[in-house]
Amino acid sequence: MGTAFIILIVFGLFILMSSFFTVKQQSSVVIERFGKFLSVRNSGLQLKIPIVDRIAGRVNLKIQQLDVIIETKTKDNVFIKMKVSVQFKVIQEKVYDAFYKLEYPHDQITAYVFDVVRAEVPKLKLDDVFERKDDIAIAVKRELNEAMTTYGYDIINTLVTDIDPDIQVKNAMNRINAADREKTAAEFEAESSRIRIVAKAKAEAESKRLQGQGIADQRREIARGLVESVEILNSVGINSQEASALIVVTQHYDTLQAIGADANSNLILLPNSPQAGSDMLNNMVASFSASNQVGEMMKKNNKKIAKPKPIEPQHGYEDDIQPETKE
Repeated sequence: MGTAFIILIVFGLFILMSSFFTVKQQSSVVIERFGKFLSVRNSGLQLKIPIVDRIAGRVNLKIQQLDVIIETKTKDNVFIKMKVSVQFKVIQEKVYDAFYKLEYPHDQITAYVFDVVRAEVPKLKLDDVFERKDDIAIAVKRELNEAMTTYGYDIINTLVTDIDPDIQVKNAMNRINAADREKTAAEFEAESSRIRIVAKAKAEAESKRLQGQGIADQRREIARGLVESVEILNSVGINSQEASALIVVTQHYDTLQAIGADANSNLILLPNSPQAGSDMLNNMVASFSASNQVGEMMKKNNKKIAKPKPIEPQHGYEDDIQPETKE
């Protein structure tokens, strides 16, 4: 009698405990009674009839992600592998459809992704696939939403997360990119060289101009100084030739001093004797005298050859002016 009572108490506790169950947050529980759908229970503490009711399954209401890898061909006959990530969740109001209408929802989503990608990518060239991957993702989402909403699934987002062409195609693309960048770099280097050459030429031209101007100013000042020196020497009774000789000798010694000031100079002045200055001065004076004589002779010859012109009388004077007689 005591044993039967204990068994009855244990059985009662078991029945009581099996009447209560909990449902976790972001999930739902499907309850069946004798194999027939009864209700959907949400998060919290729930009650069911023991033995009569049972938990048929639990449905996850969180956002889930499915990664699908597809191999397909582009319009320019390049085989690529694409990775499409599909983010989806079960609609809370359609738990019944999600639980009973689809046995393997992941396989169903994968099939739709394959179908859409293999319909869209062959229309595009490889470069366009990279540029328009968002358009492909939108097309996948649109097709999935139309198909999966019927089964109680909501497609949150679809992302094309990877595009992987064949290794040979990637190497060719890298070579093309590298060649294009080298071409651009060569163009910039050529333009830079041209700018440097033009700038250097302008700088040299400006330097030559300033150097010429400086030499001209220097020679002008030297000439002015020589004139002043000759005038000063003339004022103390030294004639022009003696003054010129003195200036030439002084400049000769100044030149020798300037050459000797540089210890590493390999410049040689020939001739370097003091008499060289006088010889140079005498030669210059003789050249100037000969040049003056030639000029005087040419003037006389031109006067003899020139034909005189008659002069008209002016101011009321009627006396004729006779032409000059030839010498």
